[in-house]
Amino acid sequence: FRKLMVRAGAQRNTRLSRPIQPFKLARGYDMIQRLIYDPQVSEAIVEHARRENVPENVAFEQARRYAREIVPSFSATVYFSIGARLARWLSKALYRISIGNFDQARLDRIDPEAAVVFVMNHRSNMDYVLVTYLVAPASALSYAVGEWARVWPLSWMIRAMGAFFIRRKDRGRLYRKVLARYVQMATAGGVTQAFFPEGGLSLDGRLQPARMGILSYIIEGYRPGGRDVIFVPVALNYDRVLEDRLLIAADKSGARRFRPPRGTISRALRAHLWQRLTGRFTTFGTAKVSFGAPMSLAAMMAEGKADVESVAREVMSRVAAVVPAVPVPLVARHLVDGGVVSRAALETRVASDIAMLDVHGVTRPDRSAEEMVADAIDLLLDRAVIGERSDGLTVVPGEEPLLAFYAASLDHLFKGEAPQLPAAAE
Repeated sequence: FRKLMVRAGAQRNTRLSRPIQPFKLARGYDMIQRLIYDPQVSEAIVEHARRENVPENVAFEQARRYAREIVPSFSATVYFSIGARLARWLSKALYRISIGNFDQARLDRIDPEAAVVFVMNHRSNMDYVLVTYLVAPASALSYAVGEWARVWPLSWMIRAMGAFFIRRKDRGRLYRKVLARYVQMATAGGVTQAFFPEGGLSLDGRLQPARMGILSYIIEGYRPGGRDVIFVPVALNYDRVLEDRLLIAADKSGARRFRPPRGTISRALRAHLWQRLTGRFTTFGTAKVSFGAPMSLAAMMAEGKADVESVAREVMSRVAAVVPAVPVPLVARHLVDGGVVSRAALETRVASDIAMLDVHGVTRPDRSAEEMVADAIDLLLDRAVIGERSDGLTVVPGEEPLLAFYAASLDHLFKGEAPQLPAAAE
């Protein structure tokens, strides 16, 4: 069975522009052994045993549990035959997919031997699905996923797709060292990775400061003259974020972690299925993805800018520069303050916004202001976020936070702002 899996991966590699590296195809057991016997992890085990006053074999078993928790069990068959196809179907079933800024020639010039790391803003859990679908023809991504995905059988599926789990809490020194060494080994092995520098979903819609965790592991593990690391900025935006109301509620309560109530999910699924059965569902609007200019870690190091803060600042500025302008956020900017606004006034304002984006070198939307305003109004009316009267459009009382959430995704493009780095190192 193992030989069949290896053969399937080899056949798939002939069709990929960035083939799956041997590191990713290694057995999970072999990777766990390699990780826990790594010299740096061994030193961390000894230090942990001394600090916690426990026998070294106890600390060793703790490191083994961490390694088992982190290391994936990649299957090319599961990734491409199930995962990528499911991602394609789900993305196209829910959204009208649009590609914004994308320079194929520039991406093709990336050194084939370099480790490519896609760094993305985090708007929705659909980000994983959408980017997997778009990148599947070129390569298999290895995602860093949070504890939300450690639920059977979802956890098995995610591991088989090459993702590795990251704890958000209870991260002692030993855990951080095991995680760091896995990330560094994967990078040195040329694995194509994807992660969210913000560390989690944006609760208020704005781009968040970069957190230093995984980024610092990659930079600390890089050695001049070794395999280069190419960061590819990716920015996503949606007309409808599936979790929008949950995120707004979490932001209001101050609770970073949240679980969608089962009743809310079941009601939403029933309503969605009913819309499909009755033929009333079209899409949730546009989901748009843009790719920024790739950034070489070797080049930054040659310029003396390879410290973690400099790389984080540059990565986030490149992501921010290509955040797509989609209809609902563009229209929400001009409704969030309340009052009555006519369709004609909205069209004029959105056209002015598009012209401003042109001036600042941001990739402009691929449709006219009139089309985008019409799409946004239909979507917002359907969700009862706005109402329409004879004299214009008004915001339904209580829905202002929802409009502010979408408008915030474009704030930095119109205010000339870049996400600021946090004071903390992680």
